[in-house]
Amino acid sequence: MDRFHPYPMSRRGILKGSAAALGGALWPGEAGRAAPQNVNTHSRPSDLRITDLRIAHITKAPMNCPLLRIDTNQDVYGLGEVRDGASPTYALMLKSRLIGENPCEVDRLFRRVKQFGGHGRQGGGVSGVEMALWDLAGKVYNVPVYQMLGGKFRDRIRTYADTDMSPDPRVYAQRLKERMDQGYTWLKMDLGVGLVEKTPGTITRPAGLSEREQIFTPHPFAGMEITDKGIALMADFVAQVRDAVGMEIPLAADHFGHIGVNSCIRLGRALERFNLAWLEDMIPWSYMELWKQITDSINLPTLTGEDIYLKEDFLKLSSSHAIRKIHPDLATTGGILETKKIGDLAQEYRVPMAMHFAGSPVSCMASVHCAAATQNFLALENHSFDVSWWDDLVNGVKKPIVDRGYIPVPEAPGLGVTLNEDVVKQHLLPGTNYFAPTPEWDKERSWDRLWS
Repeated sequence: MDRFHPYPMSRRGILKGSAAALGGALWPGEAGRAAPQNVNTHSRPSDLRITDLRIAHITKAPMNCPLLRIDTNQDVYGLGEVRDGASPTYALMLKSRLIGENPCEVDRLFRRVKQFGGHGRQGGGVSGVEMALWDLAGKVYNVPVYQMLGGKFRDRIRTYADTDMSPDPRVYAQRLKERMDQGYTWLKMDLGVGLVEKTPGTITRPAGLSEREQIFTPHPFAGMEITDKGIALMADFVAQVRDAVGMEIPLAADHFGHIGVNSCIRLGRALERFNLAWLEDMIPWSYMELWKQITDSINLPTLTGEDIYLKEDFLKLSSSHAIRKIHPDLATTGGILETKKIGDLAQEYRVPMAMHFAGSPVSCMASVHCAAATQNFLALENHSFDVSWWDDLVNGVKKPIVDRGYIPVPEAPGLGVTLNEDVVKQHLLPGTNYFAPTPEWDKERSWDRLWS
C-alpha cells in the first residue's frame, strides 16, 4: 500500500482513472460511451461538409472589416474575418475550393488554399477562412480554439492601445496618460516626420512629389532625410511624453515616415535614452539586409511583420537577427495556426512576438486564442478602444471585452463569440447586405497546381 494513500488502488483502477482524465481515451469500453459528452451532438464531425461562404462587410470599426461565415450541412457554422481594409474577394475566390470539404481538416484545407494568399491585405482571404475553420472545429468538438493549439500559457491577453496623435506633445502625452489611467500597461505612439516638417530646416526631400508618390514610394527611394534639427525636435517630443507617462511603462513608436536608412539610424540613436519598447516599420519589411544594418547600429529594439504572409520570411528575419521583435497580424499571416508557428520559430532564435490587430471582435478573438497558446507573446494591438459600439458586435464574452488593458481568454467552444445580428446590420458598408448568398463564386475554377 502506498503510504500516502489510505486505500490501495488496483492497476485497473489506475487505468480507469487515467482514462477519465484523458476523456476516456485509454479505456475503450468507457470511452465509446463517454466521447459524445465532449462532442457537439448537433454535429457529426466525419459527415460535416462546407456548403457556403458568405460576407457581412462592416465599416468604421474603425476600419472596413469584411466578416465571413462558412456554413455547413449541419447546424454549425464558423466565423472569420478578412483583414481590415482588404477586399472580400480575397476570401470569396476560395469558396469553390472549399465547397464539399470537411472543415475540421483545417491544416489540409489551409495548405490547399494558401497559394492564393499574399503579403499585406492579399493574405486576408486565406487567413479569414482559416479562422472560420478553427471556429467550426472548436464548436464541433466543444473546445476553445486555444486548446486545439496545445493549450494556453496565460489566462488573459495584454493589449496596447492605438492612440490618436497630436502635434502638441502635451496633448499627446495626456492622451497616453489617460490610457494608463484606463489600466493599460503598454503604450505606443506615432512619431512621424509630420510632427516637424512644417518647421523650416527639419526635412530634406525633393520638391514636387505628389501625394501618391509620397505614399507609395518605398522608403529608401523617396529621397527624404531628417536634419539634425528635425531629429532634435522629435527627440524633444518623446522627452515630453516620457516625462508625463514615466520610464516604467513600455512605450513603442511607429509611423516614422518614408525616411532613408541613415535617418533611421540617426533618429534611433537619438531616441535611445528614452528606452523605447521598439521602433516599428521604419522601412519595408522585405529589405532585410537594411533592417539588419539599422538593428546593428542602434541600442533600441526594432520590429516589423504586420504585412508578412506565411512563416518563411519571419524565419529569415529571426534567424538573421535582422530585427529584435516580430509583429505578425494573423489576418495576414495565414491565420491562427500559422501565427503560432511563427511565434514558436521566432522563439527558437530568442525573438519575442507582439501582435498587430486592427479589426472586429471576431479577428480579435482569433488573435487572443493564438496569443494564449504562444509562449513568447508580449502584447496585442487594438485600434478600436474608442469605437463605442465595437463590443456590441458580438455576444458570448464578458463585456467590456478589454478590461483594464487585458482580454480574458474565452472558454466557450471555437472562437467563443457569436454575432449580434442587429448591431452588425447597423454598421454594414453602404450598398452591402448581411451574409447575402454568393452563388456566383460556387464554380470558379482554374488549374491550381503550381508544378508540372
